[in-house]
Amino acid sequence: MKSIFNSMALLRLSVLGSLASRDSLNRGELKSIIKHLSSQTYQIPNSKRVYLSEKTIERWYYRWKVKGIEGLIPVARNDKNTCQLLPKIQEAILACKRTNPARSIQMIIHYLEVTGQVQKDSLSRSTVHRLLKKHALSKRIIESVEKIERRAFESQFAGDLWFGDVMHGPTIQTPDGRKKVYLVTIMDDASRLACHSTFCFNETAISIEFVLKEALLKRGLPKKLMVDNGPAYRSESLQNVCARLKIRLIYSKPYEPQSKGKLERWHGTVRSQFLTELDVQAIHSLDELNARWWVWLEKKYHQTPHSGLLNAELDHPTPLARFQTDLLNIQPLGETAKKLDEYFYHRIKRVIKKDGTLSYEGKLFEVSFEFVDQTIYLVIDAPTQTAKYIESLEHQWLGYVHPLDKQANNHRVRHRPKNAINVNSPEKTFLVEKLYQQEMKRCNTTGEK
Repeated sequence: MKSIFNSMALLRLSVLGSLASRDSLNRGELKSIIKHLSSQTYQIPNSKRVYLSEKTIERWYYRWKVKGIEGLIPVARNDKNTCQLLPKIQEAILACKRTNPARSIQMIIHYLEVTGQVQKDSLSRSTVHRLLKKHALSKRIIESVEKIERRAFESQFAGDLWFGDVMHGPTIQTPDGRKKVYLVTIMDDASRLACHSTFCFNETAISIEFVLKEALLKRGLPKKLMVDNGPAYRSESLQNVCARLKIRLIYSKPYEPQSKGKLERWHGTVRSQFLTELDVQAIHSLDELNARWWVWLEKKYHQTPHSGLLNAELDHPTPLARFQTDLLNIQPLGETAKKLDEYFYHRIKRVIKKDGTLSYEGKLFEVSFEFVDQTIYLVIDAPTQTAKYIESLEHQWLGYVHPLDKQANNHRVRHRPKNAINVNSPEKTFLVEKLYQQEMKRCNTTGEK
């Protein structure tokens, strides 16, 4: 145990770097150096974290100043494995969990507050978790004697099953400030090949559909696609895309990440091999990050033998080589590739106004005047937020849409029905005079003015 503590102390000393060798610092220099150190990535033993906070580094520095290397040795808590809650509250928490093992910590706290057994906000989640963990009750659902049978599985051919998932990535510097990125990946089950993978600024349905479209263009049509239960994957647009392309969309069961264990293992590989070696401070845009990511993906990951493919009939089973052995079994896009963009268009219901316009994202568009007062679908390219055309509710093409140009409409000739009469025509003047005479005759007869 002592050697582990010494290694941790040496790690902390290496993080401090030049701070540990400086006898004095100028005013404000300490804060700027600590801020720079907190922006670096570190390989922390027994942890998935790669960043350290400024407060943590500052605390280590002052401990080093007072006690030297001994001040950097982790100290175990004196109250470890002990609980400061009253015995009756501990019993209430344990009874609440044993009564219904599916109860979350938040529900246990809420139940005790509602029943008046504890005061509001007096129980912390970490305290309840430590107590449950001490009594082997920390799992959300305690495993029963009849455990779920789990077995390793693998598709026979590439393209039989794809997985889709999102991994939370680091925060990078962009022209618009620092932003967090998300790694969206579509992976083939049989070959472990990343059909397409890219960093995005969000994990919405639009980002997921964009990655899926790129994967289809590069790797052909899969038979099945398994995704998570998040709202982005439950979107109607993704379901429509898969239905029209005849891809069977499968949702993994809640609270069972084992069904996507290969992708979870993939995320671990990305963190340990790519993110730990990435100099985040050298990244200034999403394009720069993805450029480095795609080089690593194609030159490193796809070209490295995969331990999960040892049973493949290859001497060195890399993901790319394994995928290429099944090229004859993969369904190509064919003619679908020419109109693939249309499969990913979104459709929004709109009612055409009396002036032949409709609105989208705060902008007005014009359509043919014959569709006034009708309910239609506005078809848009979601990633670019571009309005394309309109369809009927039966998905029949009706016509294109154009941005509203009021200046052009000021000189535009209006189309009128054939039986309409021009207000300045002789026919109009004759009808007005005739109606006037009839009204005057009626007033003379009735005595009205």
